[in-house]
Amino acid sequence: MTWSETIRDREAFTALYRSHHPPVYRFLFSMTGDHLVTAELTQDVFVWLIHHPDRFDPARGELGSFLLGVARKFLLRRGRDERRLIPLDGEIGFVLQPASRPAPDSDTEALRAAIAVLPERYREIVVLCDLEGLSYEDAAAVAGCVAGTVRSRLHRARQLLARKLALRKQGCAL
Repeated sequence: MTWSETIRDREAFTALYRSHHPPVYRFLFSMTGDHLVTAELTQDVFVWLIHHPDRFDPARGELGSFLLGVARKFLLRRGRDERRLIPLDGEIGFVLQPASRPAPDSDTEALRAAIAVLPERYREIVVLCDLEGLSYEDAAAVAGCVAGTVRSRLHRARQLLARKLALRKQGCAL
């Protein structure tokens, strides 16, 4: 069965969706902090895949990394579209900010909160490498950069996270 036939076969696509939906959803949620936006974007990724099965080339990498790259592009497009809709009076000062949450009550929640406030280019790499477990090369393919950039961004992101968590332990806000 060819790749295009796999996408068009209902049972095969369902199996593909079930195996790849969770990491796509986690990545998008880690980037947006909003379940509604995440659900919409995740659906967009798989609908896009149905309509463009020929865009995936197994020789260039794994399907999971490819789908995370598609998810990233949808996320970036949504951010650009929302920035265009911001009123000129500047009353709205954010686009894709993490959803407001109660103060973290555990180390895991503190870490997630610290990741959520990282600048997007660092947050993206932390999510891809540390939360999703992608290699530097796969994360680079998703982020559209070279592996060295991924390494340096990850190093900087970890420094920022360590600083934010240290401040939290001292009683300062993130």
